[in-house]
Amino acid sequence: MLRNIPSFLVLILFLTSFLTWSQDQKYRVETVAFYNLENLFDVENDPNKLDERSPIMEMDSAVRPKVYKKKIANMAKVISKIGTDFTGMPPAIVGVCEVENDDVLLDLVNHSRLRPYNYGIVHHESPDERSIDTGLLYQKSQFIPTNSIAHEVLIYKNNDKSDRNETRDVLVVSGKLRGEDFHFIVNHWPSRSGGQKRSEPGRVAAAKVAKKAIDSLQVLDPYAKIMVMGDFNDGPYNKSVAEVIGAKFDKDEVGLKEFYNPYEEIRKKGGGTIAYRGSWDIFDQIFFTEPLLNSEDYSEFRYFKSGIFAPTFLQNPRGRWKGYPFRSFSGGGFSGGYSDHFPVFVYLIREIEEEK
Repeated sequence: MLRNIPSFLVLILFLTSFLTWSQDQKYRVETVAFYNLENLFDVENDPNKLDERSPIMEMDSAVRPKVYKKKIANMAKVISKIGTDFTGMPPAIVGVCEVENDDVLLDLVNHSRLRPYNYGIVHHESPDERSIDTGLLYQKSQFIPTNSIAHEVLIYKNNDKSDRNETRDVLVVSGKLRGEDFHFIVNHWPSRSGGQKRSEPGRVAAAKVAKKAIDSLQVLDPYAKIMVMGDFNDGPYNKSVAEVIGAKFDKDEVGLKEFYNPYEEIRKKGGGTIAYRGSWDIFDQIFFTEPLLNSEDYSEFRYFKSGIFAPTFLQNPRGRWKGYPFRSFSGGGFSGGYSDHFPVFVYLIREIEEEK
C-alpha cells in the first residue's frame, strides 16, 4: 500500500530528531509488533484437525515441502525487519495468528534470519477446528515470561448452548520486559464470513472474553501495563473494540484502567492493514492501558509511536491488486508472497540510565 510509505518516512524523521535531541540523554526503544502470518501450516495432516483445508495441504504433496520452506523464509524476513531502522533489532515481542502448532513457530524462530535473536515462543493449542491458533514470539534477552493462559472463546448459535462454535483462544502472556511487568494479550477474533452484521456477535463474544481477562489483571493491579494486539476482524470504530473493550482514540480522554487505540487516527489518515475490493481498513491493531501514556516520565517504558509496516516488498507488485498486501496463497497456489495483512507495531521508549 503505497500511501503508507510517506507517513513512515515522517516517522523516521520524527524518531531521529527525538532520539538525538540531547547529547546528555540516551534512550532505549523496544518494538512490540503483531502479524497475521496467513495460514502458516506444516505439510503433515493432523487426523484430529481439519488442517487439510489449509492452502498448503490442498497442494500436491510433492510441492508442499518447497512451499513450506519458502513460506517460513518469507515470514522470518518480515519479522527480522520490523523496527530495525531505529532499534537495530527486530521486535522484542511479536504477537502472531493463523499458525497451526508449536512446530511451525519453532521452525520460524530457528530460521537463519531470526536465529541470532534467540526467540522463544508461547503457544497453546486452541479448540479451533482448523487448528488456526495465536502465539507470541519474544526475544529471550528482552522478555522473561512468567505466566501464560489461553482463554476459551465459545460462540453459541441463537443462544443455544447445545450448538456452539469453538474458535481461537485469547492468549494472555505475562512477564518482564527488561525488568518491567507487562501483559500481552493476543487475539484473532471470528471472521466476517456471512457479512459484518451477521458475524458481529462472534467478535463481541471474543471481545468479552478479552475484557474479562483484562479485568482480572486490573483487579490485581489497576496500573498494569497491558498491550492488547491482534487481527480483530473489526476496525477501531466497531462495537467489539470501541464499546466492549472501550479503547479510546484521544489520549486526553483515557483514564486509569482504560485503553488508548492509536490506529483510528492512522485509519483516518488513509492507513490500512487489509484491503478488499478496493476498500481499506485496519483490522490489525495494538492498543494499551493508560500507564503507558505518561509522556513526562521516561524512567519506565512509555508509548512513543505506532505504525503499519508496509515496505514495497510486502505489497502486491502488479495487476489489479497492485499495492495490496502481497498474500502467500491465491487461486489455489502459492504466489511467493507474504500475507494478506500488513504487520503493525508500537515503539516503547525509556531512558537508558534507568535500565532494570
